[in-house]
Amino acid sequence: MSVNPPIWLKSVATRVESRLREFLQDEQDRWSGLDSDLSVPLGELTRLVGAGGKRLRPAFCYLAFVGAGGNEKSKQLLDTQAALELLHASALLHDDIIDGSSTRRGEPTSHTRYIAKHLDSKWAGEARRFGEGAVILIGDLAFVYADQLMTGVNSITSKIWNEMRIEVNIGQYLDLLGSAQRERDLAKAERVCRYKSGKYTVERPLHLGASLAAPEQADVLLEQLSSFGLPLGDAFQMRDDVLGAFGDDSTNLTGKPIGDDLREGKPTPLLAMACERATVAQREVLDRVGDQQLSQQDLAKIQQVIVDTGALEALETKISSLVEQSIAAIAQSSLNETAIKQLTELAEFIATRDN
Repeated sequence: MSVNPPIWLKSVATRVESRLREFLQDEQDRWSGLDSDLSVPLGELTRLVGAGGKRLRPAFCYLAFVGAGGNEKSKQLLDTQAALELLHASALLHDDIIDGSSTRRGEPTSHTRYIAKHLDSKWAGEARRFGEGAVILIGDLAFVYADQLMTGVNSITSKIWNEMRIEVNIGQYLDLLGSAQRERDLAKAERVCRYKSGKYTVERPLHLGASLAAPEQADVLLEQLSSFGLPLGDAFQMRDDVLGAFGDDSTNLTGKPIGDDLREGKPTPLLAMACERATVAQREVLDRVGDQQLSQQDLAKIQQVIVDTGALEALETKISSLVEQSIAAIAQSSLNETAIKQLTELAEFIATRDN
C-alpha cells in the first residue's frame, strides 16, 4: 500500500527549486552575454532540474541539519541542497546516454532533444554524436556548478561531498559492467544497488546536513545516520527496481519506461533473486533479460517468472525489513524529536511509493 508524501516535503522542495532557478538564471544571463548560443545548454539544464522529482536528497540533508541543531534558514544549507540536485541532474544526463534512454519523467531525454535539433537544422556531422556530446558537457556543467555551491563548507562536509561524488561514479561503473557481464549474483547486485543510488540518495545527504550543522559531533552523528541511511537507501533502490519491472507507464515517474531495466539487463537484486530460485525452464525465460528487442509479450513472460519464483514477494519482505531496521535506528539517534518523526515519515513514504 502506497503512503502519500509527507506534507512538509513540498515546502522543502519549493525553497530548493527557487534557489536553483535563481542560480541557473544568473549563469544563463552571464554566458548568454558572451554568446547567445550558450543560452540553450543552460536552458536545458534549467528545464531538467525543474521537470519534477521529489527532492528527496535535499530533504534528507535538511532533516539531518535541523535535527542536529542547525538554523533552517541557513544559506549554506540551501546551497548544499541545491548542489545535491545539480549532482543528481548530472548523473541523470549521463545515465540516459549510457543507457540509451529516450524518455525521462515522461519527456524526451536531453540527448534525444539535441539529436532532433541537429537533424531538423540539417547541421554537419553525425546527429547522435552531436547530441550525446552536447549533453555530456551539460552534465559536466551541472557537476561543476554543484561543486561551486559547496564552496566554503567545513573540511568534514567537504570530505563527505568528495567521497559521495566518487561513490556515484563507482556505482554507475559497476552497474554498466554488471549489465555487460550479465551479472546475476545477489551480493554483487546489492553492492551496485547501494553505490549507484542508495548511498547518495539517503546516507550521504544525511551526513552532509549533520556535518554542516554540528561538525564537532560528526563522529557520533555520522555513525547514527549510517545505521538509518544505509538500509533505507538499499530499500529505496530496491523499490525503484520493482517499479522499473512492474510499474505502470501511465503513472510511473521514476524516470524511464517500464521494462527498460529488463531490456538493458540491469544487475538488480530482484533479478538475482529470481535467477537463484528459477527452474531450468524459468531460467531460459530469464536469460532473455538484456535483449534490447524484448516485446511487451516477452516482458510479461519475464515478469510472470519473477512472480512465480517468489522473488518479488521475497524482495518486498526484504524492503519492509530494511525500513523497520532504519526506523528503529533513527529512533535511537541524538537528533531532535521533530527530525526523528519526519525521517520516519520519509522512510515509510519512499519504501512504499508507487512512482
